[in-house]
Amino acid sequence: MSKEFVLTAFCKDRPGIVADISEVIYKNECNLKDSTMTNLAGEFAIILLLSPLSEVEETDIEENLSMECRRLEREKGITAFIRPANHAVRKQKAYYVKNLHVEGLDQAGIVYKVSRFLADNDINITSLNSEMKFSPESGAAFYSLSISVEIPQNLTMQTLEQNLNQIEDQLNVDITVE
Repeated sequence: MSKEFVLTAFCKDRPGIVADISEVIYKNECNLKDSTMTNLAGEFAIILLLSPLSEVEETDIEENLSMECRRLEREKGITAFIRPANHAVRKQKAYYVKNLHVEGLDQAGIVYKVSRFLADNDINITSLNSEMKFSPESGAAFYSLSISVEIPQNLTMQTLEQNLNQIEDQLNVDITVE
């Protein structure tokens, strides 16, 4: 059994969301181990990794946290879900970590085509952030992606960059690897 849980939550942004959720974690004798939180278009989204502070039955803690998630929705308007963390380990492969930056005129399919290329080349995305901004001069919409990836060592940087050049040409974007 994993003894770790993933809690995901979202609601209309307002002060106190983090306090409401962390109170549930604290009062259920759990420790917040890792988190990602962000505001997207007025919605606050949260992903948390937590674990019980003491040896308790995993099903008991999951039931208690599930009840608390339902209460958060009723009383605070926070939609929250809990599940045991899945620690299925990916096959240990030799890889190196890089960051990709993609920038260009906004268009449908940028995230799809870049992420499909990465998946097809067994490149794992560990973090992805995207943002659309408007040019102050022209008003044109520009899209940017910042992606942290794990690249298998059997894929050379030369091959990666050649293949990324094809994506650049297809989408008319700039892709840099750092």
